[in-house]
Amino acid sequence: MGTTTDRFKAAVEAKELDAVGELFTEDVRLYSPVKFTPFEGRPMVLGLFGVLLRTFEDFRYVGELTGSAQTAAGPDGGSADSTVLIFRATVNGKEIHGMDLIQFDGAGRIKEFTVMVRPQSAVHALGEAVLAGLVEAGLAPQA
Repeated sequence: MGTTTDRFKAAVEAKELDAVGELFTEDVRLYSPVKFTPFEGRPMVLGLFGVLLRTFEDFRYVGELTGSAQTAAGPDGGSADSTVLIFRATVNGKEIHGMDLIQFDGAGRIKEFTVMVRPQSAVHALGEAVLAGLVEAGLAPQA
């Protein structure tokens, strides 16, 4: 069966959205490089993942680090078991280098997800593609 991280990587790489969703807490938060406030709750985060899985070309994880890190949510600022997954992908012809900081609750479900992406031109391309996908999916208002 593997760890939550193993199951998450396999589900993302296979583009199995339902399997990804099973790993999130109901109140999961996703911090994006293109939006100041987090995406909140399983339905919204899962909708965003659907857009991302359609947007990324040649997506692959190329590294993994584990440990613990302070979470962004909550008044206590506690730490949680965490994994950093390093990835590469292409969006609209732009090569993206990125990292996913995944933080887990006590039951091993994903409660926080922070995405970091470089270079700036890739962040811009990703932001435009994701916004278009969110609008198309009815998850964001048309600009």
